[in-house]
Amino acid sequence: MKVLIIEDETPAAEKLERYLKRYDPNVEVLSKISSVGDSVNWFNHEHTEVDLIFMDIQLTDGKSFEIFEKANVDKPIIFTTAFDEYALEAFKVNSIDYLLKPITFSDLEKALSKFENLKESLSKDSTQPNLYEALAQLQNKSYKTRFMVKLGEHIRSIPTENIAFFYAEGRDVYLVTDEKRKFIIDYKLEQLEGLLDPKLFNRLNRSFILNINGIKDVVMYSNSRLKIFLHFDFDKEIIVSREKVSPFKEWFNDQ
Repeated sequence: MKVLIIEDETPAAEKLERYLKRYDPNVEVLSKISSVGDSVNWFNHEHTEVDLIFMDIQLTDGKSFEIFEKANVDKPIIFTTAFDEYALEAFKVNSIDYLLKPITFSDLEKALSKFENLKESLSKDSTQPNLYEALAQLQNKSYKTRFMVKLGEHIRSIPTENIAFFYAEGRDVYLVTDEKRKFIIDYKLEQLEGLLDPKLFNRLNRSFILNINGIKDVVMYSNSRLKIFLHFDFDKEIIVSREKVSPFKEWFNDQ
């Protein structure tokens, strides 16, 4: 397997290469690149075949998403980052996994197993000629349309379009409907990000994932943040954290 590592921290790149060799001594790391500019140059001029790309998001001269605007990247990618707010954006491109730093060998092993399983399933499916097309299908996957909740001794099924937002409080995660009904659910917010349609739902901060249809107003707030007002009163302030303001505006503008 031939691998390209795009990572601006030398210790992190070297650690990743050690883990790859531990996973499979036959892994060949073609290059370790630390910037958007050098990555674009590599993709536009390097003709060496690569099977898998490991890509950090924050590079020395910008975010790695800029690479896709300047070069044709048609290989599967495993993103590596210290930040969790870019997960949805990562899965809009050829991503098969998203690993949060510090990466453990177990994390890497699971991601590579997913990659190998995807390749194996393709080899058995004559209707799917290559991995890139399979990734394109995965990116157009269907999202969760209903959530089961408990109401005393009863259970109910809540359509996703009727959910105003999800929020975390302590160890519990709550689903709140557009009728202000609140239920505890057995999911973490990180899990929900991968289950919900990113065109409808956005992670505002560490505690809230909001349905765009639940927004009544958005106003500027202190420290370059945004404050969200819903169509009904809620007893907690809903603030878009400063680091998520830019992706929120892109999402809000793209609907």
